[in-house]
Amino acid sequence: MGGGRLSVTLRPDGDGVGMQLDVDTTAHDARHHAVGYGAALALFDLGPEAGVAEASLSEDPWLAPLVRRRPGLRVPGAVDPHEVVVRAIVGQQVSVPAARTVLTRLAERYGAPVPAAASEPGDGALCRRFPTAAALARCGEEELPMPRARAASLIGACRALAEGALSFHDADGAPWEPAELRARLLALRGIGPWTADYIVLRTTADRDVFLAGDLAVRRAAERLGMVSDPRGLAAFAERWRPWRSYAMLHLWSSLGD
Repeated sequence: MGGGRLSVTLRPDGDGVGMQLDVDTTAHDARHHAVGYGAALALFDLGPEAGVAEASLSEDPWLAPLVRRRPGLRVPGAVDPHEVVVRAIVGQQVSVPAARTVLTRLAERYGAPVPAAASEPGDGALCRRFPTAAALARCGEEELPMPRARAASLIGACRALAEGALSFHDADGAPWEPAELRARLLALRGIGPWTADYIVLRTTADRDVFLAGDLAVRRAAERLGMVSDPRGLAAFAERWRPWRSYAMLHLWSSLGD
């Protein structure tokens, strides 16, 4: 079907988003619009669940002030689950800027060029696609700009993705249940609970994921006067089922206040 560029912007009044889809193929038909629409729904959580979650969490005395401060907060999804796996492994135990630097280097070295028709003009131009799992699977540990143990985990996960040993769907094409996907991720070398849960959060429709051991989540809980040790926080978060993903995003976001 070819490649393309999807641009999504928040409308000036904040009421919804506008989308523009540019494709580098002459076959402009309804399939491209369906793909673009589906990608935006998945990435920006544009389904009805966010409104239901907001109504529910706004009744919780701990989260109500956070919900009022950031109405409409969404859970980030994914267009390419393979990319999320790479980003999650690279981001283990490093800051966001450090992870961004590594990912930029990987894209520059292993990402395929973006066709001119789908490129982005101006500074910060979109010029390379994110590296495929197959491309990264062929790397040697010494080639990757990260500690050897993490490089080995990344290469192993990419090899599993490229060879089909790790997938996001069963043989019939149905998405794995979140618990099944989590178990399959944990079976891979170097992927622990935080990484597996983060990947599940981003790549499935599960809106009840809670990373109780995440340092930022614990710090936010402590600032708000909640229990902050992982086990205690996990138990405390039961009150937010089945919308714990949204609750966690509100805790994360509160650190910016």
